[in-house]
Amino acid sequence: MPTMWLSDTQKIGVAFCSGGGFFLIGGVMLFFDRAMLAMGNILFLIGLTIIIGPQKTLLFFARKQKAKGTAAFFLGLLLILMRWALIGFCVELYGIIILFGDFLGTIASFARNAPVIGPYIGMLIDRVPGFGARRNAELPV
Repeated sequence: MPTMWLSDTQKIGVAFCSGGGFFLIGGVMLFFDRAMLAMGNILFLIGLTIIIGPQKTLLFFARKQKAKGTAAFFLGLLLILMRWALIGFCVELYGIIILFGDFLGTIASFARNAPVIGPYIGMLIDRVPGFGARRNAELPV
């Protein structure tokens, strides 16, 4: 089995981010359960901080170009905690798209190289205009 380029600490951060994603999906499947959405957000933020470090995380969220996305993300988290789960999730999803939208091209190219389903994902990506082309964006890592 090939070794990963992540350190042991970063692997733990990936586990936290994955757990956060599963909690977010579970919260949506359970009709926007406030507790699961909040737990998913907290796990995601902890995982991101562990993967790229606290200083880079703060710099990523504090960038001037990402101010609208950061405000929307944390406003959505606050709305979820104030029991407005559906509206908070929508606002937070907008913030996530603004914050991590530049990274979607990288994810698409990675998914295109998957062993069995990669060609099918590639056909789907090619149908969406502008999604398959990777822009040289500033990523948090």
